[in-house]
Amino acid sequence: MQASWSSVAGWSEDDPAAAWPALLASCSKLARQPNWKPVCDAASALGSAPGSQQARRYFEQHFVPWQLLGSGPSAEGLVTGYYEPLIRGSRSRSGQYAWPIHGVPADMLTIELGDVYPELKSLRLRGRIVGNKILPYWTREQVQERGAQLPAPVLLWADDPIDLFFLQVQGSGRVQLPDGKTVRIGYADQNGHPYQSIGRWLVAKGELSLDQASMDGIKRWARDNPDRLREMLNANPSYVFFRELPVSDAGPVGALSVPLSEGRSIAIDPRYVPLGAPVFLATTHPLSTRPLSRLVLAQDTGSAIKGAVRADFFWGFGEKAGREAGRMRQQGRMWLLLPKGMQPPRR
Repeated sequence: MQASWSSVAGWSEDDPAAAWPALLASCSKLARQPNWKPVCDAASALGSAPGSQQARRYFEQHFVPWQLLGSGPSAEGLVTGYYEPLIRGSRSRSGQYAWPIHGVPADMLTIELGDVYPELKSLRLRGRIVGNKILPYWTREQVQERGAQLPAPVLLWADDPIDLFFLQVQGSGRVQLPDGKTVRIGYADQNGHPYQSIGRWLVAKGELSLDQASMDGIKRWARDNPDRLREMLNANPSYVFFRELPVSDAGPVGALSVPLSEGRSIAIDPRYVPLGAPVFLATTHPLSTRPLSRLVLAQDTGSAIKGAVRADFFWGFGEKAGREAGRMRQQGRMWLLLPKGMQPPRR
């Protein structure tokens, strides 16, 4: 729904210049598209660090806000958080480092449905060939059961299965080796099975209450119930495969293939929000009513991010970011900012 700038909650309180580096990162990809080239050229002309008022005028002159609506239609949706974790690992397997971090399996097929059905361009299937049939790829439980029989490289070995699980949920992270060096890994592919929340599984089993089912709460339950660890992990059939990335001080690379910006990047459902687009997000801080309203860039996606009014807020790297991300499950509203004359995706 097209909106006015005055109706965008929190727009006048935010500093849009703080999102400028993220905007320029998006434009490094979007400028190739005719609809985006003029606004990206205009952004480039303002340099790398315009003032707050200059940045605000730029957006108000070049963009139109469209309020995103969910089913109902509802103006509010779920806003969660994610971050780039640091876990401990090794290049070689040992008693301490026993949990494999896999690369993409050689026998996994990726079928792009949009190649045959254009209306399904955002959907793909993963499978494996058995005889003359294509079957679904292995679930998490089956991947782990196959062990060394899985035709996938082992990039590294982690020392903690829960830390590795949450690294898979986040989609990227850093691994600290025994010699102190750090390796960065990022999402390469996924086994095609839908993501299922282990927090919701624990709540449904009566093991945790809803307010206890945070990342910290799940980790405490796992430490207290080591004999049920695999049962809990296998409740999520989705399994993420990684690739090793160059080490840098920039954020992890998202689905747009640009580094994410702490506090200014979100993951979205690309069926409703074009990758790279600016979005104004109006939500609250974790476990709080304190407003968190700011301009962000849609630079990532996630298997659990489904729907128009749905965002995953990138908190950055490390333990503090992890605490905020693990507690974040807020309601929020979203306005998609598109160049004048451009229409939102139709569903």
